[in-house]
Amino acid sequence: MLRQYELVERVLAYDPEADEAMLNRAYVYTVQKHGSQKRASGDPYFSHPVEVAGLMTELKLDQETIITALLHDTVEDTLATTDEIEKLFGPDVARLVDGVTKLSKIEAMGENERAAENLRKFFLAMSEDIRVLLVKLADRLHNMRTLHFIRSEEKRRRIARETMDIYAPLAERVGMYEYMREMQLLAFEQLEPEAYAIITGRLAQIRSSEGGQVDAIALAIKQALAEAGLKVEVSGREKHPYSIWKKMAERHVSFEQITDIMAFRVLTDTVEDSYKALGVLHTTWQMIPGRFKDYISTPKSNGYRSLHTALIYENSMRMEVQVRTHEMHRTNEFGLAAHWAYKQGGVRPDGQVGWLRDLIEIVDASHDAEELLEHTKLAIYQDRIFAFTPKGQLLQLPKGSTPVDFAYALHSDLGSFAVGAKINGRHMPLRTALNNGDVVEVIKSRSASPQLAWLGFVVTGKARAAIRRAVRAKERAEVATIGRKLYEQIVERLPSKIGKKAVKDAAKRLGLASEEELMIAIGTAKLEDRAVMEALVPGSTKHMAEPENWPKQDRAISIRGLTAGMAFHLGECCHPVPGDRIVGIRQPDVGVEVHAIDCMKLASGVDADWLDLSWGERTTGAVGRVRVVLYNRPGTLAEAAGIFAGNRANIAALENTGRDELFSTYEVDLEVNDLAHLTRIVSALRASDAVAEAERI
Repeated sequence: MLRQYELVERVLAYDPEADEAMLNRAYVYTVQKHGSQKRASGDPYFSHPVEVAGLMTELKLDQETIITALLHDTVEDTLATTDEIEKLFGPDVARLVDGVTKLSKIEAMGENERAAENLRKFFLAMSEDIRVLLVKLADRLHNMRTLHFIRSEEKRRRIARETMDIYAPLAERVGMYEYMREMQLLAFEQLEPEAYAIITGRLAQIRSSEGGQVDAIALAIKQALAEAGLKVEVSGREKHPYSIWKKMAERHVSFEQITDIMAFRVLTDTVEDSYKALGVLHTTWQMIPGRFKDYISTPKSNGYRSLHTALIYENSMRMEVQVRTHEMHRTNEFGLAAHWAYKQGGVRPDGQVGWLRDLIEIVDASHDAEELLEHTKLAIYQDRIFAFTPKGQLLQLPKGSTPVDFAYALHSDLGSFAVGAKINGRHMPLRTALNNGDVVEVIKSRSASPQLAWLGFVVTGKARAAIRRAVRAKERAEVATIGRKLYEQIVERLPSKIGKKAVKDAAKRLGLASEEELMIAIGTAKLEDRAVMEALVPGSTKHMAEPENWPKQDRAISIRGLTAGMAFHLGECCHPVPGDRIVGIRQPDVGVEVHAIDCMKLASGVDADWLDLSWGERTTGAVGRVRVVLYNRPGTLAEAAGIFAGNRANIAALENTGRDELFSTYEVDLEVNDLAHLTRIVSALRASDAVAEAERI
């Protein structure tokens, strides 16, 4: 802990005009007020405000900020009052202390009124004087340094999550990267202890096995630049453990696959020297394409300026290099704090950067707390994107989110029925990644359903869970439908008719919860026909002498060439219909699979017995499949459906398999009489102005 004289000497070293007596008085005041209070570490409580004040001296802030740091907990945790502080230390200090006190109750941002109101207080206080935020960030940093003394794991994790969600992003937004990195590291240790231990352990192994490799590379960089006549400072370090973990999570790679864990910084005297140094680096070592960024000519929104590049060193080792001036470096590491030099007279320079002005406007313009919450998240977070509905509703989504994620974030029904999207007024595919500020209109259809392929591009957990749930439900419904058809055939073999009660009783006997579960079990072949019959009518199969595999086909279809009682099913790959020349593939435990003679599956070669088959006289129809490409305009699907109806073909299934700005593609299963019937339908589709293409599958 800093002693009284050490703290005062630090301030006087960079601000000789500071009021030494007032600084001493503030130090004594905080010691007296906190008295015998203890921290979780066992240290006297006043050690905390003293250390926070020490952090403020490192930023060379004015005496009012130092005094505010010393007193920032007195109003909340002791009997001190704002009026008393104003009387002893002046109105500016009292106002700053009051501002920091208002921030003390902030909780991790959540979608609730209280968190929103806390944020309102936060940004109002910050907008009045940025020094409030600087003290609060230093306060949080010191608390994180002593977080391990708190016994409750739940409390440690809550504080760490709050730090990761609010304070680290704020430190980044004001350009205080040193604070941000340390906060993230300390929070990371609490939130992901196993990952923290593994990564820090691996870094320690690299240090021990490779010795002074970082220093050696830094020396090589400095020598190369010195030979070019440039006077520079070069320092090297391993990458931040949290940034390594974040990269591993984002890229789904292991630690060993992270090749650029070393980073180097080159400090020059002038901007011209920075660009010259970059040229020397690129001519000495091979540059990695796509990794160069010029933040000097185009600074970040928080004022950050630097040149970033990545090079390949010896033995294919990758390394990141940042080149900047000494002045830029101080601004980059300490951000807004580097610009805020308060002098006597109370004049405060207008130093807010653009994002802070935006926050102040948001506070003034917000109608309610929830609106404020949404907008302040937009202003703080940089690993999120924010998109709007056409009516102006704002949604926060992870980077990489698509219109499907957006739709599910609005409402699960909207996501489930999505068939397309307009982004900023243009039709775009559902897999399009959204950008900040996009206006997204989701196009839906009641006949649509979630597609399994969506899991390949959605990123939100809510969307993934909803898609999986819907696909499972659809599959269950389809299996139950098949099971019911098979069940009807099983019932016909029973010696007597049965009622609904018999079905419920059969389900119970088989250990199934409902009639639907029974149909699913039949459809998935988990139950043999004989077992179902015995459950429906006990004793009904005792004297039945039939083949083990009873025929399971619809009685409306008959095929010549099969042994009586042999099970068969029509191939899903070619959807044969009466009129097609057909063959059968006989495979163990499957039965006979019927294919059209020109099926691609047959052309690719099948290692099974072939049977020469033909359609029987009792066949009255089958299901054929067609692919229809419609022009993407209102009414085209209805016109195609009218063609099906006009040709007396029932739609058994319809699936939208593709959609873009001009066309929509559907695969339609049609119940037709025969090949001639299906051919007439395809011809009618091709003659329609609504149809771009039509073909049988």
